[in-house]
Amino acid sequence: MKATIAGVLILLAASMTSRSQVKIGFEVSFTEPQAHYAEVQMDLSGLDKDYIDLKMPVWTPGSYLVREFARNIESFKASSDGKALRFEKVRKNTWRIYNNKAGQVRVNYRVYAFEISVRTAFIDESHAFLSSSGIFLYPDGMLNLPSTVQIRPYNGWKSVSTGLEPVPGKAFTYTAANFDILFDSPIEVGNQDIFEFTASGVKHEVAMYGGGNYDKERLKKDMARIVEQATAIYGENPNKHYTFIVHNFQQGGGGLEHLNSTVLGSTRDGYSDEKKYKEFLALVAHEYYHLWNVKRLRPMALGPFDYDNENYTTNLWVAEGFTSYYENKLLLRSGFSSTQQTVQNLADAISVVMNTPGSKVQSAAEASYDAWIKAYRPNENSSNSTISYYNKGEIIGMLMDIEIAKATKGKRNLDDVMNAMYDAYYKKQQRGYTDAEFKAMVEKISGISFSPFWDKYVNGTDEIEYEKYFGYAGVTAKDLYKGNQTPYLGAASKRVEGSVVITKVIRGTAAWDGGLNVNDEVLSVEGLPVEASIDKMYVITSRKPGDLITIMVRRDGLIKTIGLRLKANPNVKIEATIDPAASPEQVAVRKGWLGQ
Repeated sequence: MKATIAGVLILLAASMTSRSQVKIGFEVSFTEPQAHYAEVQMDLSGLDKDYIDLKMPVWTPGSYLVREFARNIESFKASSDGKALRFEKVRKNTWRIYNNKAGQVRVNYRVYAFEISVRTAFIDESHAFLSSSGIFLYPDGMLNLPSTVQIRPYNGWKSVSTGLEPVPGKAFTYTAANFDILFDSPIEVGNQDIFEFTASGVKHEVAMYGGGNYDKERLKKDMARIVEQATAIYGENPNKHYTFIVHNFQQGGGGLEHLNSTVLGSTRDGYSDEKKYKEFLALVAHEYYHLWNVKRLRPMALGPFDYDNENYTTNLWVAEGFTSYYENKLLLRSGFSSTQQTVQNLADAISVVMNTPGSKVQSAAEASYDAWIKAYRPNENSSNSTISYYNKGEIIGMLMDIEIAKATKGKRNLDDVMNAMYDAYYKKQQRGYTDAEFKAMVEKISGISFSPFWDKYVNGTDEIEYEKYFGYAGVTAKDLYKGNQTPYLGAASKRVEGSVVITKVIRGTAAWDGGLNVNDEVLSVEGLPVEASIDKMYVITSRKPGDLITIMVRRDGLIKTIGLRLKANPNVKIEATIDPAASPEQVAVRKGWLGQ
């Protein structure tokens, strides 16, 4: 037995030594950016096997969908000392190169990049955005190896922005300690407008692409305030430097978090609109809070990553939903929102969840697990069968925060849970957490059992008890639509080539019960032609619940007459107001919850 173990250890040591001798370098250039291509050269040295498998990730961390990045690779070639090497594709994202123990291998390939989003690469004549997991190959079994990346900007491009560490003395050359870091470091190349600010002792670079009516001095101050408040929750900022890559388009939005950077989408002329400006700051707050929640404090499944397959977790309601919730707290603490505005924003978020029929079908835990097959592949029935783990998780975070503050008489809140989890699992144990471990920490901080809470809101689909929870904190909440007898059809429509076509049928409504279908072409309602949105027709809005109406549709070329009995509008609209007559106990809970 001892001899066997010794033999295994020798083999492992030999394998580790062999891998440590492998050197990897990339060079990225752009000969045809107007056609949306990057040319990638990958050099490997120190190889001692008969073949090597090179792989392309099928997904990018932070966006839970298999995107098949390998589909964008073409013109793959391999050589050694200038001589072509035989290779074959052995899997959808894997190229096997037969190097016959040749110590050095050069691989060249082109990547087509023409998908505008914060998670996918895009190249044109004005700039290149390299979402690294869709650009760089990695050697199978060698994710832990370091690599260098040299960017050769196209003619006239002068700047590179990335969270990667620069190599001293080498222009536009960077190093990554391993492939997890490389894949977590997007790269912006072009003539982006760059400005900097320092907050929490960390230098922050902001790289603005696409122009816009932003005020740099204002952004420096306002973004710094958010950074300071986020850092205060955890008592430390884990970065030496941080990069914001901001893509300003005619209409833009969304963000994707990275280890020491983020990519944000924004509307280039929206910065002068106060509402849109606050929305941008909320996006900054969301992605920056991810520095701790997800990038370091993470569910067990989210690292080390499997880049070949889905990485399943039931805890995206914490990873993403709580981050959405903390947008509210960070804007409040930074002075961009009042307490009244904050509670109303949260009340609006509750309304969104309650008005989504899928919230009664899919739990937050199920929504997290099924993100890979449902969240990023919505269809016409998604709102009836699913709930966003962002939206539901935001509400769970709020309810949990209030529950903790109530249980501790305002002395503790969700900040304490997140801080303790960060310390226990990221810093000390250096691993992800399980759902049971997160629940145990909530119970430790609050001093009460959260099993009923988990059954209702995490694993269940119970109605949100918003009046009760707001009441704990001295906030009066009411449904402005309660008792409303407005007739409701439950179908949405749009004009398509001169026709009005059904685009959505909502569960439990007259349209659902009566059999109206998505893609039905609506010809008439009660004999009247349809010219615009069907649900706003006076022949419907002037009726009352219980009335029978007839709708004529064309379905698959056949004319059908459908009878529908109208129902009352089931939606809610929650209004939340700070109660000036709140008791000292309620005020203590509110201060513990929101800090004011």
